[in-house]
Amino acid sequence: MASKRVLGILSTLVCASLLAACAGGESEGSGKKGDGKLTFVAYGGDGQKTMEEAWQKPYMKKNPGVSFVNTSPTDVAQVKAQVQSGQVKWDVIATSPAAAEQNCGTLFEPLEITGVKRSELVEQSIGKCYTGNFINATPIAYRTKAFPDPAKAPKTVADFFDTKKFPGKRGLVNNLQNGILEYPLLADGVSPGNLYPLDVDRSLKKLDTIRDQTTFAPNVGALQQAVGAGQVDIFALPDSRITPLLQDGVDITVVWDVTVTSINGFAVPKGSPEKKNAEKFMAWVLGPEASANISQALGTAPINKAAKPNLSKEAKQVEVYGPANTGKTVLQDIDWYAKNFNDVTTKLQNWLAG
Repeated sequence: MASKRVLGILSTLVCASLLAACAGGESEGSGKKGDGKLTFVAYGGDGQKTMEEAWQKPYMKKNPGVSFVNTSPTDVAQVKAQVQSGQVKWDVIATSPAAAEQNCGTLFEPLEITGVKRSELVEQSIGKCYTGNFINATPIAYRTKAFPDPAKAPKTVADFFDTKKFPGKRGLVNNLQNGILEYPLLADGVSPGNLYPLDVDRSLKKLDTIRDQTTFAPNVGALQQAVGAGQVDIFALPDSRITPLLQDGVDITVVWDVTVTSINGFAVPKGSPEKKNAEKFMAWVLGPEASANISQALGTAPINKAAKPNLSKEAKQVEVYGPANTGKTVLQDIDWYAKNFNDVTTKLQNWLAG
């Protein structure tokens, strides 16, 4: 679903396709590698279009020798295939910091990030093989029409799993960054401070209780579309996807109980000939200007504490570190996920397929 106001905050999009480059409209993989043409891979949809506007265009103005080719979706398995075949086509990939750290040196390049004021950054903003770009909150929320009486509407994480008291279609993203394992444990009585190490088996057992009533979306864009189409009633969706829905007139109420947040990251596939150019771009994204740009456009929390985003009224409704949030937050433990990412991913995917 196109977001009229989010994209209106920025300039008019000049790309007709996600597979086209913002600078010149060239297809993925075109051009001579090593010449400053970065193939940028993210999650598609409005979110990636906004990345083009908030990050890529300002960066190209400051660095005329750099251009971008955009494609989606991001996929670690695709990175592995490219690396193993020796045909690395991607240069900057949006991915879980934990995935980058667990596969550091094998699938992703160790990074040299310079020119950044690290004192301005939130904790865990820079790893050995990743840099952060914004903090992503994935609050539980519901379509207000599904629960029009506030007295009888969901108010806690546990309510998400109570299908008798709160009937309706659930929606979750089958991505480890969006709380699919944390929320079941919180609902099952685990306190926010004792989530890690995650009891994955206990989490999946709790998910079993809502399996038949839940849409497990393959990515955030798919769940955003399902919410906009009225196909799910209560869901856990990133702030960056709730904001455009609100701006398009979808009536959504956020449940401020305990909210899972995560650092969204960038990594460079092993063997990319554009590593140096990618590192410079990633360092710029960590700065206050870029951090404010993306938070202002998406409604996400800035990775740089010196950033001063001018948030829309809709973005303020999902501002996880702002006054709207009357509950608690849990920032995902990157170190734990980095040690367990592949095993946990396999276990979750087996459960989803079972």
